[in-house]
Amino acid sequence: MEPQIEKQYQGLFEHLRHILESNEFMTRHRQKETAFTRRRCLTFVVVVLLLINMIKRSLQDELDEFFRALSGDKIAQRCVSKSAFSQARQKLKYTAFIELNEAQVTYFYDHFEPEKWYDYRLLAIDGSLVDVPDTDVNQQKFGHWGSRHGTGHAKGRVSQLFDVLNQVTVTATLVPIADGERKLATDHLAYVGPGDLLLIDRGYTAFWFFAAILNREADFCARLEVTKWKVARQFIASGAAEAILQLKPGREAKKLCRQFGLPVTPLTLRFIRVELDNGTVECLVTSLLDQVRLPYSLFKELYQQRWPVEEDYKRLKARLEVENWSGLSPESVFQDFYAALFTKNLAAILAQPVQPVLAVTTTDRKHRYQVNMTNLISKLKDTVVFLFWDNQIRPLLHRLWEQMMRTIEPVRPSRSYPRNHKVRRKRYSMNYKSTR
Repeated sequence: MEPQIEKQYQGLFEHLRHILESNEFMTRHRQKETAFTRRRCLTFVVVVLLLINMIKRSLQDELDEFFRALSGDKIAQRCVSKSAFSQARQKLKYTAFIELNEAQVTYFYDHFEPEKWYDYRLLAIDGSLVDVPDTDVNQQKFGHWGSRHGTGHAKGRVSQLFDVLNQVTVTATLVPIADGERKLATDHLAYVGPGDLLLIDRGYTAFWFFAAILNREADFCARLEVTKWKVARQFIASGAAEAILQLKPGREAKKLCRQFGLPVTPLTLRFIRVELDNGTVECLVTSLLDQVRLPYSLFKELYQQRWPVEEDYKRLKARLEVENWSGLSPESVFQDFYAALFTKNLAAILAQPVQPVLAVTTTDRKHRYQVNMTNLISKLKDTVVFLFWDNQIRPLLHRLWEQMMRTIEPVRPSRSYPRNHKVRRKRYSMNYKSTR
């Protein structure tokens, strides 16, 4: 990689290390003033690094391997017991991982060159449910999701604002299932501004939500449910490819707009007819009115750019195994979740400089190729610790980049598969953790 790229990543880790090792950061994110004051193996920094190192196996094995890696020993020695770690993590607030993630995301946008679409940062909002340890306290904290086929399970609701081109989670939250997706989506708008383009699924479409996005001086492209929007039905019936129309608020929309302090004036929007390969006709609506700079032909592919946010939940659940919790308490769940988000974002940021190289080296192949993120996440196990622990990380970065360029996968456009709603979800046992 070019020296400038190496310097960028060196700066990123120096920035994060400076935050992590500062007394101010520790003071903000420890449960009480006396926590982490004694000189022990499980310092504040070590506990944070242990959690971003993706604890998925038997806890004692994880601890033994972690300290073996740091010491360089060939055989793991017992340095810390799992009981000691459980007590140490109780002194840590999960907010430490939220601040670290915000710091790395901000640094990425300020110092790197993220991919954009016609100068827009493409963002998507999406939600999902996650299983949490099925204890009484978690049922009270997160809520209980009933089932027709059993007794149900304790679950939390996840919502995220996701940069689909750079595969970076700008912000995310884990809350009780009683919290509504639209309310969480509105909270995410605090991170949205000029130059952002939100790709909105039909479940989030509402006049007041469109008004809220425009109030942030951002733009959007949304898929409308034709059966639920009269203006969409009339537009599709007209047979036109696109049209500039006014969207007027109804009584409930006006009420919500006033509740959120938003204007209730009609919105001038661009309606676009899209015919899918299977013959289905869909209606898109966007605030991008410039038909010369952004012609009609761009929008079918544009809305399909939203798909990576769906895939990101697969990565979070199946690759990072976020539901394979390392503790039972709500605080442990929050720690694991936000630590996994940090590590997932770090993997995406580390992969950034490889993609332009692949575009050149695979130019004669049938498909475009990308980094195999599953393999990268696997390689970050233990490696992520040394990116923070070692002062000279450039050789380590080079080995990671070389591995990424050797482990790639094709991007096959327009692939689609019917969803199988009968797939049984994998649940992880707290008592029988893997030893590998």
